[in-house]
Amino acid sequence: MNADLGQGRAAARRTRLRIVLGLTWQDLRNRYAGASLGLLWSFIQPLVMTAILWFVFAVALGAQPRGGVPFVAWFLVSLAAWNLFADGLGAVTQVFREYAFLVQKIRFDAALLPWVKLLASAVIHLLLLAVVLAVLAAYGVPATWYWLQTAYYLAALALLLRAGGLIAATLNVFSRDVGFAIQAALQFGFWMSPVFWDYDLIPARFQFLAPVLKLNPMAYVIRGYRHSLLEGVPFWIEWRQLLYFWALTAALWWLGGRLYRRLKPQFADVL
Repeated sequence: MNADLGQGRAAARRTRLRIVLGLTWQDLRNRYAGASLGLLWSFIQPLVMTAILWFVFAVALGAQPRGGVPFVAWFLVSLAAWNLFADGLGAVTQVFREYAFLVQKIRFDAALLPWVKLLASAVIHLLLLAVVLAVLAAYGVPATWYWLQTAYYLAALALLLRAGGLIAATLNVFSRDVGFAIQAALQFGFWMSPVFWDYDLIPARFQFLAPVLKLNPMAYVIRGYRHSLLEGVPFWIEWRQLLYFWALTAALWWLGGRLYRRLKPQFADVL
């Protein structure tokens, strides 16, 4: 009996995985439907963005290096983390409306859909990350074992997005204003996150804001990317931020699951 039950659960997990992977591939194809180069645009866009950043910061502004690393490379590492967050959260927020035809099916587990958007965003992110690593190599930044630590921060960001994204997607079913609010919050959050700056750049008279800014979970992820790819700092060094990040993620995960289960029965009527 237990063996049959275990096999049934394993088969169900494999089925869900096939569904998520199939929908992810379809989502990636839909993003570039009608484009001759298709998914190649996912690689071309980061290259164009890198060239623009290089010209603006290295040539036009002559930005000073950060920690011995050219500013454009330092910034590009931070931007890669932020782009995944912004793209992932924006996509997940709309997922239940976009896949309304599946959500309305009683036997379909709509909770799988946020993973579809997150995986699609992760594919784009990995392409951008490949460009980032190429830029670092071009600037002579040595590869270290700490580069592998980026996988930890990527997983952390994925779980944060799944937790917060489920809340946003659930509420967006009942009010489109949620989607617009998320986009506005992302524009504000970009400047409040340490993408262009770091805590040591905050003027002394505003240092009292540093503890408040650290409450932003993306500060942990963005600085973690820099720790891994540029600075060789192990992830457990900032253990207070680590504990805060995972406590917040766990709380959002619990809240998202509870909210989704309570409101899911009403999705079909609203959509």
